[in-house]
Order: sequence, then structure tokens, then C-alpha cells
Amino acid sequence: MTIFGFNTDVKQADVVYHVQSEARQNDLLLQTLIFVKGQCVGKQAFSYAHELAHPGFSTEAMHELLKTQHKAVIDAIQQGQLHTVLGGGAEVQDVGGSGLSLQWKAPASVGDAADLPVSFQVLDLGQPAKGAEIVVRGVIPSDGLELARGIADATGAVGLSIAITEDVLSRGAVIVQATHQGKSVTRKFRVKR
Repeated sequence: MTIFGFNTDVKQADVVYHVQSEARQNDLLLQTLIFVKGQCVGKQAFSYAHELAHPGFSTEAMHELLKTQHKAVIDAIQQGQLHTVLGGGAEVQDVGGSGLSLQWKAPASVGDAADLPVSFQVLDLGQPAKGAEIVVRGVIPSDGLELARGIADATGAVGLSIAITEDVLSRGAVIVQATHQGKSVTRKFRVKR
């Protein structure tokens, strides 16, 4: 099944908001953009990377998650609560997020190096998640390929060196999971030569 996006115009007071949602399958993200007069005024993105580990997860399930996200943004606009869904887009949580977010702070270009130095930042409800554990794995969870592991400092940052294996190069990405105080966030990040 092909995943189609959703586009809806919503009028609130004298403003028409265009809400556009799509599944960015290459990044394992569900993204909703909010436009006013052609200008993007906000973005909301959730990762569904953690859902791939569930055997019953399908494109139909992804479509339902996207539909739910799209409807939540429309409902917020209609209720005059746009501020509750607007974001800069830098913080991405898991679908059904707990407030934990993960950001890649380094370029993902490998060059000819055997290792890629990277930096991540983990935030919990916008605040640094000191002590969060970050694990970098290959794209296929069942492979169990662990490439790097580290603990976030007081600023929520952790620097790692990812081993650039043939698996990483052939798949062009890694899966990064951060856990902190019972919360989790998982993201797919692209890696290229």
C-alpha cells in the first residue's frame, strides 16, 4: 500500500491554515507542516522507528498513526490551541511521545574515515536529560548490530564515534535510541560517504 499524505485547510478566526501531513518513510518520520499564506509557521514530527520492532506493524498501521497526528493538529487549530502543536521541528519524539527527544548535532558525511565522530543531544520536555543512555545500532533491529554507546552529560550531550561498517554504508543509515528514566526515543539518521 502506498502511503499518501493529508492536506486540509482549516479556518480559525480570520486565518486559513493549511495542514499538510506525510510519512517520510526514508527517515521513519511522520511529519505535519502548518502553513499560513504559503509560509510554514510550524512543524510537528514524530519518529515511528521504534514501531518497526513490533511484528504486527504495517503500512496500514503507519497510515493510521499519520491520520491520528493530522487530526490532532486540525483539532488544536479549531480549538484555538495552535501553540500546543507548533514547534520548530528540531525536537522529534516517538509517536505517542513521552517528552524525550533526540537530536543529531554533527554532519552525517563519512568521507573515507573508518569511524564517524558524532554528537547527540537528548532533551526531556525541553530540558537536558543528564544520564540518558544512547545506543547506535544498524538499521535492522533484529541484526543486533551495536555500533556505539554512551551516556549524556549535564547538558544532555554525548559524543560518540560510530564504526562505519559495510552494513552502515550499504543501508546508508543508523538507528539511534536514547533512554532516560523509563522514557525512550528512537530515530533513524542517514549516513553517507
